Amino acid sequence: MSDDDAELDRLQAAYKAAVDTWVTAIRAEEALASVHHTVAEIDTWENAHFLAEDARANAEAAKTAYEGALRSRFFGFD
Repeated sequence: MSDDDAELDRLQAAYKAAVDTWVTAIRAEEALASVHHTVAEIDTWENAHFLAEDARANAEAAKTAYEGALRSRFFGFD
């Protein structure tokens, strides 16, 4: 296995882990959105939304890094 393959494997694994974290955050927000809320729970629900958005941003950044490495390898540009 070349160093390039190892780096692509690392970037792919990071992307998958970020997507898995995002999916978990979405499901947590969904669970809170599916019940009746008290005022205190609204804050928890809102926080879950922010966590899901942060996870989405992390997944997008990981995707961009992985895509960039693939483009560089296969097409020779960033």
